[in-house]
Amino acid sequence: MEINNIHSAESASIASSTNCGVTYGYIRVSTALQHEDRQRMAMVNFGISEDCLFTDKQSGKDFDRPAYNAMMARLKSGDTVVVKSLDRLGRDYEEMIRQLDIITREKDTAIVILDMPLIDTRHKEGDDLTGKFISNLVIQIFSYVAHMERNMNRQRTMEGIAAAKAKGVPFGRKPLTKPQEFEVIRAAWGEGELSEREASRLLGVSRPTFHKWIHE
Repeated sequence: MEINNIHSAESASIASSTNCGVTYGYIRVSTALQHEDRQRMAMVNFGISEDCLFTDKQSGKDFDRPAYNAMMARLKSGDTVVVKSLDRLGRDYEEMIRQLDIITREKDTAIVILDMPLIDTRHKEGDDLTGKFISNLVIQIFSYVAHMERNMNRQRTMEGIAAAKAKGVPFGRKPLTKPQEFEVIRAAWGEGELSEREASRLLGVSRPTFHKWIHE
Protein backbone atom coordinates (compact mmCIF):
# COMPACT_ATOMS: atom_id res chain seq x y z
CA MET A 1 0.00 0.00 0.00
CA GLU A 2 1.38 3.39 -0.95
CA ILE A 3 0.85 6.77 0.64
CA ASN A 4 1.99 9.90 -1.18
CA ASN A 5 3.03 12.23 1.63
CA ILE A 6 1.94 15.84 1.57
CA HIS A 7 4.76 18.21 2.43
CA SER A 8 2.66 21.28 3.13
CA ALA A 9 -0.83 22.57 2.54
CA GLU A 10 0.59 25.79 1.10
CA SER A 11 2.16 23.90 -1.80
CA ALA A 12 -1.16 22.43 -2.90
CA SER A 13 -2.62 23.49 -6.23
CA ILE A 14 -5.99 25.19 -6.28
CA ALA A 15 -8.29 23.63 -8.87
CA SER A 16 -10.91 26.35 -8.76
CA SER A 17 -10.52 30.07 -8.23
CA THR A 18 -13.72 30.07 -6.18
CA ASN A 19 -12.31 27.51 -3.71
CA CYS A 20 -9.90 28.91 -1.11
CA GLY A 21 -8.96 25.51 0.33
CA VAL A 22 -6.58 22.77 -0.72
CA THR A 23 -7.49 20.33 -3.48
CA TYR A 24 -6.50 16.70 -2.86
CA GLY A 25 -6.74 13.77 -5.23
CA TYR A 26 -7.57 10.24 -4.11
CA ILE A 27 -6.45 7.25 -6.20
CA ARG A 28 -7.26 3.60 -5.55
CA VAL A 29 -6.47 0.36 -7.35
CA SER A 30 -7.57 -3.01 -5.98
CA THR A 31 -4.18 -4.77 -6.11
CA ALA A 32 -0.50 -3.92 -6.31
CA LEU A 33 -0.45 -5.41 -9.83
CA GLN A 34 -2.92 -2.85 -11.18
CA HIS A 35 -1.75 0.47 -12.56
CA GLU A 36 -3.00 3.83 -11.34
CA ASP A 37 -1.57 5.77 -14.32
CA ARG A 38 -4.96 6.69 -15.80
CA GLN A 39 -6.26 8.02 -12.49
CA ARG A 40 -3.01 9.88 -11.78
CA MET A 41 -3.04 11.54 -15.21
CA ALA A 42 -6.63 12.68 -14.67
CA MET A 43 -5.61 14.27 -11.37
CA VAL A 44 -2.64 16.05 -12.93
CA ASN A 45 -4.83 17.32 -15.78
CA PHE A 46 -7.28 18.63 -13.17
CA GLY A 47 -4.44 20.68 -11.72
CA ILE A 48 -3.53 18.66 -8.62
CA SER A 49 0.17 18.43 -7.80
CA GLU A 50 1.84 15.11 -7.00
CA ASP A 51 2.37 16.07 -3.35
CA CYS A 52 -1.40 16.33 -2.92
CA LEU A 53 -2.22 12.85 -4.21
CA PHE A 54 -3.07 9.93 -1.94
CA THR A 55 -2.85 6.40 -3.35
CA ASP A 56 -4.14 3.12 -1.92
CA LYS A 57 -3.54 -0.28 -3.48
CA GLN A 58 -6.30 -2.11 -1.69
CA SER A 59 -9.81 -3.49 -2.14
CA GLY A 60 -12.69 -1.03 -1.94
CA LYS A 61 -14.82 -3.28 0.27
CA ASP A 62 -14.26 -0.97 3.25
CA PHE A 63 -12.60 2.34 4.09
CA ASP A 64 -9.88 1.02 6.40
CA ARG A 65 -7.10 2.21 4.07
CA PRO A 66 -3.95 4.07 5.14
CA ALA A 67 -3.81 6.67 2.37
CA TYR A 68 -7.53 7.40 2.57
CA ASN A 69 -7.37 7.81 6.35
CA ALA A 70 -4.32 10.06 6.05
CA MET A 71 -6.15 12.27 3.54
CA MET A 72 -9.26 12.44 5.73
CA ALA A 73 -7.14 13.48 8.71
CA ARG A 74 -5.78 16.45 6.72
CA LEU A 75 -9.08 17.71 5.36
CA LYS A 76 -10.14 21.15 6.57
CA SER A 77 -13.17 23.26 5.86
CA GLY A 78 -13.02 24.63 2.31
CA ASP A 79 -10.83 21.82 0.93
CA THR A 80 -11.80 19.63 -2.02
CA VAL A 81 -11.46 15.87 -2.65
CA VAL A 82 -11.22 14.73 -6.27
CA VAL A 83 -11.79 11.12 -7.36
CA LYS A 84 -11.69 9.75 -10.92
CA SER A 85 -14.85 7.64 -10.53
CA LEU A 86 -17.24 6.75 -7.73
CA ASP A 87 -16.08 3.13 -7.49
CA ARG A 88 -12.50 4.32 -6.84
CA LEU A 89 -13.79 5.84 -3.62
CA GLY A 90 -15.38 2.58 -2.44
CA ARG A 91 -17.75 -0.29 -3.16
CA ASP A 92 -19.90 -0.61 -0.05
CA TYR A 93 -23.14 1.37 -0.53
CA GLU A 94 -23.96 2.19 3.09
CA GLU A 95 -20.39 3.02 4.08
CA MET A 96 -19.85 5.12 0.96
CA ILE A 97 -22.87 7.27 1.80
CA ARG A 98 -21.54 7.68 5.34
CA GLN A 99 -18.08 8.70 4.10
CA LEU A 100 -19.53 11.17 1.59
CA ASP A 101 -21.59 12.68 4.40
CA ILE A 102 -18.42 13.05 6.50
CA ILE A 103 -16.59 14.71 3.60
CA THR A 104 -19.32 17.14 2.61
CA ARG A 105 -21.13 17.83 5.90
CA GLU A 106 -18.89 17.06 8.89
CA LYS A 107 -15.62 18.15 7.26
CA ASP A 108 -17.37 20.95 5.30
CA THR A 109 -15.30 20.03 2.24
CA ALA A 110 -16.26 19.46 -1.39
CA ILE A 111 -16.25 16.27 -3.47
CA VAL A 112 -15.66 16.11 -7.23
CA ILE A 113 -16.12 12.90 -9.25
CA LEU A 114 -14.38 13.47 -12.59
CA ASP A 115 -16.34 10.83 -14.53
CA MET A 116 -19.65 12.22 -13.20
CA PRO A 117 -19.76 16.00 -13.79
CA LEU A 118 -23.03 16.27 -11.83
CA ILE A 119 -21.16 15.29 -8.67
CA ASP A 120 -19.32 18.51 -7.90
CA THR A 121 -20.20 20.08 -4.54
CA ARG A 122 -17.75 22.97 -4.74
CA HIS A 123 -19.29 26.33 -3.89
CA LYS A 124 -20.63 27.98 -6.99
CA GLU A 125 -21.99 31.45 -7.36
CA GLY A 126 -25.75 31.83 -7.64
CA ASP A 127 -27.31 28.44 -6.83
CA ASP A 128 -25.17 26.66 -4.25
CA LEU A 129 -28.09 24.93 -2.46
CA THR A 130 -29.52 23.38 -5.64
CA GLY A 131 -26.06 22.25 -6.75
CA LYS A 132 -25.43 20.45 -3.47
CA PHE A 133 -28.86 18.83 -3.55
CA ILE A 134 -28.35 17.49 -7.09
CA SER A 135 -24.84 16.23 -6.27
CA ASN A 136 -25.99 14.41 -3.14
CA LEU A 137 -28.94 12.89 -4.98
CA VAL A 138 -26.74 11.66 -7.84
CA ILE A 139 -24.23 10.20 -5.35
CA GLN A 140 -26.94 8.16 -3.63
CA ILE A 141 -28.43 6.95 -6.90
CA PHE A 142 -25.13 5.82 -8.37
CA SER A 143 -24.01 4.25 -5.10
CA TYR A 144 -27.27 2.32 -4.94
CA VAL A 145 -26.92 1.18 -8.55
CA ALA A 146 -23.36 -0.02 -7.89
CA HIS A 147 -24.56 -1.87 -4.79
CA MET A 148 -27.40 -3.58 -6.69
CA GLU A 149 -25.08 -4.51 -9.56
CA ARG A 150 -22.69 -6.28 -7.16
CA ASN A 151 -25.62 -8.16 -5.59
CA MET A 152 -26.84 -9.22 -9.04
CA ASN A 153 -23.36 -10.43 -9.97
CA ARG A 154 -23.23 -12.54 -6.80
CA GLN A 155 -26.70 -13.91 -7.50
CA ARG A 156 -25.79 -14.80 -11.11
CA THR A 157 -22.62 -16.52 -9.88
CA MET A 158 -24.53 -18.60 -7.33
CA GLU A 159 -27.21 -19.49 -9.90
CA GLY A 160 -24.49 -20.55 -12.35
CA ILE A 161 -22.85 -22.77 -9.73
CA ALA A 162 -26.20 -24.33 -8.80
CA ALA A 163 -27.00 -25.02 -12.46
CA ALA A 164 -23.57 -26.57 -13.03
CA LYS A 165 -23.93 -28.77 -9.95
CA ALA A 166 -27.34 -29.92 -11.17
CA LYS A 167 -25.66 -31.05 -14.40
CA GLY A 168 -23.07 -32.99 -12.42
CA VAL A 169 -20.17 -30.60 -12.95
CA PRO A 170 -17.69 -31.29 -10.12
CA PHE A 171 -16.48 -28.44 -7.93
CA GLY A 172 -13.55 -28.19 -5.55
CA ARG A 173 -10.30 -30.13 -5.60
CA LYS A 174 -10.09 -33.43 -7.40
CA PRO A 175 -9.54 -36.19 -4.85
CA LEU A 176 -6.00 -37.59 -4.76
CA THR A 177 -5.53 -41.12 -6.08
CA LYS A 178 -3.71 -43.46 -3.71
CA PRO A 179 -0.39 -44.63 -5.15
CA GLN A 180 0.04 -48.33 -5.93
CA GLU A 181 2.49 -48.73 -3.03
CA PHE A 182 0.00 -47.32 -0.52
CA GLU A 183 -1.04 -50.71 0.90
CA VAL A 184 2.58 -51.80 1.38
CA ILE A 185 3.47 -48.57 3.17
CA ARG A 186 0.25 -48.69 5.16
CA ALA A 187 1.16 -52.20 6.32
CA ALA A 188 4.62 -51.02 7.31
CA TRP A 189 3.05 -48.12 9.25
CA GLY A 190 0.67 -50.62 10.90
CA GLU A 191 3.60 -52.71 12.05
CA GLY A 192 5.25 -49.65 13.55
CA GLU A 193 8.06 -49.66 11.02
CA LEU A 194 7.17 -46.21 9.71
CA SER A 195 5.76 -43.08 11.30
CA GLU A 196 2.94 -41.14 9.62
CA ARG A 197 5.44 -38.47 8.64
CA GLU A 198 7.80 -41.01 7.04
CA ALA A 199 4.96 -42.84 5.30
CA SER A 200 3.48 -39.64 3.87
CA ARG A 201 6.93 -38.55 2.63
CA LEU A 202 7.42 -41.88 0.83
CA LEU A 203 4.00 -41.54 -0.81
CA GLY A 204 4.60 -37.93 -1.78
CA VAL A 205 1.53 -36.61 0.03
CA SER A 206 0.90 -34.49 3.10
CA ARG A 207 0.70 -36.05 6.55
CA PRO A 208 -3.02 -35.12 6.92
CA THR A 209 -3.75 -36.83 3.58
CA PHE A 210 -2.04 -40.04 4.66
CA HIS A 211 -3.84 -39.86 8.01
CA LYS A 212 -7.18 -39.50 6.21
CA TRP A 213 -6.42 -42.43 3.91
CA ILE A 214 -5.54 -44.84 6.70
CA HIS A 215 -8.73 -44.01 8.58
CA GLU A 216 -11.12 -44.24 5.64
